[in-house]
Amino acid sequence: MNRRDFIQSLCGGFGSIGLSSLLHAAPHHRAPHFAGQAKHVIFLFMTGGPSQMDMFDPKPELRRRAGQRPSSVDLRTERVTGGLLPSPFAFAKHGRNGIDVSELLPKIAGTIDDICVLKSVYTFNPTHTPARNLIHSGNIASTRPTMGAWISYGLGTENANLPAFVVLSPSAQGGSLWRAGFLPAEHQGTHFNNAEATPDKMIRYLRNTELKPDAQRRQLDFIQALNREHEAAAGADEFLEGRIQAMETAYRMQFAATDAFDLTREPEKVRQEYGTTSFANGCLLARRLVEQGVRYVHVYYGQGQPWDDHANINANLRKRCPDMDQACAALIQDLKRRGLLDETLIVWGGEFGRTPVSENGDGRDHNPYGFTMWMAGGGVKGGIAYGETDEFGFKAVENRISIHDLHATILHQLGLDHEKLTYRYAGRDFRLTDVHGQIVRDILV
Repeated sequence: MNRRDFIQSLCGGFGSIGLSSLLHAAPHHRAPHFAGQAKHVIFLFMTGGPSQMDMFDPKPELRRRAGQRPSSVDLRTERVTGGLLPSPFAFAKHGRNGIDVSELLPKIAGTIDDICVLKSVYTFNPTHTPARNLIHSGNIASTRPTMGAWISYGLGTENANLPAFVVLSPSAQGGSLWRAGFLPAEHQGTHFNNAEATPDKMIRYLRNTELKPDAQRRQLDFIQALNREHEAAAGADEFLEGRIQAMETAYRMQFAATDAFDLTREPEKVRQEYGTTSFANGCLLARRLVEQGVRYVHVYYGQGQPWDDHANINANLRKRCPDMDQACAALIQDLKRRGLLDETLIVWGGEFGRTPVSENGDGRDHNPYGFTMWMAGGGVKGGIAYGETDEFGFKAVENRISIHDLHATILHQLGLDHEKLTYRYAGRDFRLTDVHGQIVRDILV
C-alpha cells in the first residue's frame, strides 16, 4: 500500500468533509505589508463573459450603424462575426453621478452609488480556458496559483475553524480555477455546493455518525502522530503537510460549519431579499462567511458557461439577469447594513466581454479587447464609472485596465504589495502579477 492509500485508509471513518474534497486550512492570520482598507474579498464570477453593451456600456452608434462592418471592428475574435448588433435594452442614468445602467439591472441601479463601474478592462486571449486562467491566476497556464490561494498565502485566515479560501459553485468541475499551484497545499480553495441551503447537503460527510467528538479527537491525534513520524523519517512533504492541515480543519469544521453554512438560520425576509436560486444562496453564504472571518470567497454563477451567449443573447439575458441583479444588490445592501461593506471588497465580472458585432444573427462572440467589471466596498469609490471603450464598445481606449492591474489593485486594498507578495519556486520568485500590474489609484478612496 502506498503512502496516499495508507493515509486515506486511516481516515476512512473520519467524519470530515472528505479527503477527496481537499479541504485546506490556511495558517492563522498574517500581518499585511501595510494597513489595507479591506479584510475580505468576494468575487462574483459570471462564467462565459457577460455582455457589457447590454448592461453598463451603452453605445448609441450601434443603433445608428446597425448591420454595418466598419474597419475598426475587424478585430480577431474566436469565431467569424457579422455586422454591428445594437442592444435592444433601454439605459438610464442612476445615482448621484448619473451612471448608465441597463433596464436589465434595476436593483443594481438602485445601489449604483456604492459601485465603481470599470468600463475599460481588457485581457489577452479570446478563448475561455486561457482567459479564465488569466483572470483567476494572472497566467494563461492551468498550473499557477489562483488569486484566492495567493491571498490565503499572504494573509492567512481570521478563523482557524474555516478555510481562508472558499469556492461556492453548484458544480465541482473547474477545480483548477481554485488551485494552489506551487504554493503550499493548504492554500488551495475549498469547494462547497451552494445549490443547497443546509450544511449536511452542502458538505459531504459533514458529521461522523460512528464516533463522538472526543473519540474523533483521539483518533485524529493518533493519525497525526503517525504522519509526523513518517515525515520525520522521510523528510518534509508538501502533499502530506497539506493533508495534515486538511484533517485538522475538517475536524473543527464539523462544528463551525453547522452555523456558518446553514442558510435556514437567516430570517425569511433576508432570504427573500437575496432570492432562492443557487447564485442567491452563494451571495448570502458569502456574506455569512466573511462575517466569520473567511478571507476570500469566489462565487460562480450557475454551471458551465451560462454567460457565453453566441446566440439568442437578448432572450437569454432577460431570463438570466433578474436573479443575478437581485442577489448582487442584496449582497451590497446587506453588507452595508451590517457595517461590513467598508472592509469587504466585492468584484464582479467574467473572463472577457462580448462583441458589438453579431454572431449567428442574434448572438455575440468573445471580446477580450474591452469589457466591463465592477467593484464595491473595500475602499473603492462608489458611484463612479471609470474608463471608456471606443464608439462601438469593442476596445478599451481610455484609462485601460489590464487583468494584472486589476489583481494589483485588489491586493493593494488588502494591504498586500503585489511586487512583494512572492514565492520562490523553480529558481525564481513568482508573484500573482508576474512582472506586470499597476494599481488603479484613481478609483480608490
